[in-house]
Amino acid sequence: MDEPHGLTDPHGLDDPDELDEAADVFQRLRPRLFGIAYRVLGSVSEAEDVVQDAWVRWQGTERAGVLDPGAFLARTTTRLAINVAQSARVRREAYVGPWLPEFVDTRTDPQVGAERGEALELAVLLVLQKLNPVERAAYVLREAFDYPYDEIAAMLQLGQANTRQLVSRARKRLSAERRDPVDATKHRRLLEAFVAAARDGDVAALENMLSADVVAYADGNGMRGVARLDVVGAGRVARISAFARKFFPGADYAVVEANGSPAMLIAKEGRAVALMSATVGADGIDGLYWILTPEKLRAYERSAHRLTTGRR
Repeated sequence: MDEPHGLTDPHGLDDPDELDEAADVFQRLRPRLFGIAYRVLGSVSEAEDVVQDAWVRWQGTERAGVLDPGAFLARTTTRLAINVAQSARVRREAYVGPWLPEFVDTRTDPQVGAERGEALELAVLLVLQKLNPVERAAYVLREAFDYPYDEIAAMLQLGQANTRQLVSRARKRLSAERRDPVDATKHRRLLEAFVAAARDGDVAALENMLSADVVAYADGNGMRGVARLDVVGAGRVARISAFARKFFPGADYAVVEANGSPAMLIAKEGRAVALMSATVGADGIDGLYWILTPEKLRAYERSAHRLTTGRR
């Protein structure tokens, strides 16, 4: 089997058969652990690191005394993710331009280990990032993975009443800021038409698909030529979207899946150079989310490999 990255027994104390069994348990739970960490952090790279740290902790644990490996590893992963989220806030304050969550390829595992698809849509992940890490974790564990409140309280080392309040506050915040999604078929049809118009540089066609108050966000972390401020309005957003044709001459355009929704992938020589997800409302596309930062594009490409093989 493909063992977790870094599988070692530095002290030579573990029985090989027992260690293989521990690795099998971890591999089975890995999608859920990644799903928890990813939703809390909004980052493939950080979630991968958290899962790797959880594996190291699992190796060093007296496993014979663990009655429920799933609960133990979920608790370990959640606490590690909260710690990373708290330190990540400082790093993101120094980010140049909008910071957007890293996308995951969800074609292989549509729910990334979740009981439900909650907190996977980009719009939800963006709102979650406005919550503090403990609120995020409480919401994710309840809404995406359907953990009972008493288990969530134990994981977060809080009382049940406090835990319920955290989840309730998160729900209200999401309800206030998130628009109701449109029919999935309409979403995909509109995105496919957008891809065709962007590939042809057809500004008029692009503008007709956008709502009047559409906003475009570009995550480039200071890359030359990438807008560092939000771009608002159908005319401006249409022109910028059409400019991708000149910004990436000779590139290939395709519709892919990211975070459970259709997205536009622009690639040159088989390598992603841009990835765009859109939110759609009653009046058309109302939000465009462009990922241009190379490290985040590589994270999306890795996610498909990780979901297929369980390896980083």
